[in-house]
Amino acid sequence: MLGPIQAVIVDLDGTMVDTLGDFEEALNRTMADLDLPPVTRALIERTVGKGSEHLIRSVLAHQLALPEVTGLANVCQARNADTLYEPAWQRYQHHYQRINGQFSAVYPGVVEGLAALKARGLPMACLTNKPLAFAQGLLVAKALDGFFGWTFGGDSFARKKPDPMPLLGTCAAMGVAPPRALMLGDSQNDAQAARAAGCPVVLVSYGYNHGEPVQQVGADACVDRLDALPALIQ
Repeated sequence: MLGPIQAVIVDLDGTMVDTLGDFEEALNRTMADLDLPPVTRALIERTVGKGSEHLIRSVLAHQLALPEVTGLANVCQARNADTLYEPAWQRYQHHYQRINGQFSAVYPGVVEGLAALKARGLPMACLTNKPLAFAQGLLVAKALDGFFGWTFGGDSFARKKPDPMPLLGTCAAMGVAPPRALMLGDSQNDAQAARAAGCPVVLVSYGYNHGEPVQQVGADACVDRLDALPALIQ
């Protein structure tokens, strides 16, 4: 049992919503704009979770290193991850804004779990490394926004998870001490941020932990569905 818990902070991508489809669509439209090969879901799953800037830089570096691209020596001399980042970022924002939520799905047990937590009177905040505008749009698109009194994105604070700053800022906004605020996420980013902030942490088993087993992260608990969480909280 975890507790006493006075508030719950919930990650978004890989925890509440399977957004790999959204990332894949937006990134592949971006790659097409830049005349680069399409990305694979495996690459996205390994690189997502540390914010859109990190995702785009990682994808660009990977795609530019592919044999079919490096073979174009005369082109590659003028095309590298640094020079392509700004146009890639602009195109990615353009595409993601238009498809946000269309290629994603809420995980089983999420609505039931959030409803049970809300019924117990626990205030909840959504804290994600996704840009705030995208996070707010996705929560509305999936009818999850009504569960949260606060939403913070990767651009809401000066630093992103796994830095503890976002969790500490969220706790301050909610008026709860970190040891009484439970972090629910899907990756080592969430666990490391929670540990550094002094928050207890539970991870779901199905998310995007950079391709590594989430059970190895060392959270306080791991659940297969979000609706299993209320039973663990005092």
